Amino acid sequence: MNPPIVTLTQGHLPLLVSIPHGGECLPEPFLSRMTPAAHKIADTDWHLARLYDFARAMGASVLQANYSRYIIDVNRPADGASLYPGTATTGLCPTESFLGEALYQAGSAPPDEQETAERIVRYWQPYHDALRQELSRLRQKHAHVLLWEAHSIANELPRLFEGRLPDLNIGTFSGAACAPALREAAVAAASASPFSWVADARFKGGYITRNYGRPQSGVHAVQLEMSRHLYMVEGEPYAYREDRAAAVLPTVERMVGNTLRALEGLQ
Repeated sequence: MNPPIVTLTQGHLPLLVSIPHGGECLPEPFLSRMTPAAHKIADTDWHLARLYDFARAMGASVLQANYSRYIIDVNRPADGASLYPGTATTGLCPTESFLGEALYQAGSAPPDEQETAERIVRYWQPYHDALRQELSRLRQKHAHVLLWEAHSIANELPRLFEGRLPDLNIGTFSGAACAPALREAAVAAASASPFSWVADARFKGGYITRNYGRPQSGVHAVQLEMSRHLYMVEGEPYAYREDRAAAVLPTVERMVGNTLRALEGLQ
């Protein structure tokens, strides 16, 4: 049986952790049209629900997409506009992996305009409906809410960026998605860690960060794009590494905790 489109755990804190790329489900008829490279779903943000268990235990709300980003990327605008014009990226309904591998078999067409519209209705819209509704619920209880966008990625992807990514990539849409104190809190926690970091560089925040981060309306969005070697095996079988996770988790917890405390200073 296929999972629900999204999974939402509701908490009491003014904190919503969003995991839009954690979905591993790629059901038929998608599999029959797609290549062996696609079947690996290698570009999944693996194991983030597990990594962020601490936030759920704190009382945060956690929202996760359950279907692969190869079906549709819920962190892209529904009109397919590029978030980083002029640079290589993947689209709303990807046709290539991060490595440039074809996702659809020869002779099997990628989704056309009608199929894309159907995927938006079935997979994209439910995530955004759940996101908006949960933010609204939390805003009814709190004057300010933190939307923490949780992501991870391989630290070397020549098609998308040069060299190696820093370990921790903070995105706030160049400060537009949150109050300055929140950005400063996330940066302070990262800079005090043993890991390399950068803020608003290659990853400034995806569609969710840019669209929902409205500090003037009480919603503050911060994205953390982690290099996934910090907590897992980067290649197949993409296994979680308890030893690596134990080393980086205190830093991630401080980043979330410090930013949440900065938010509470606005309340």
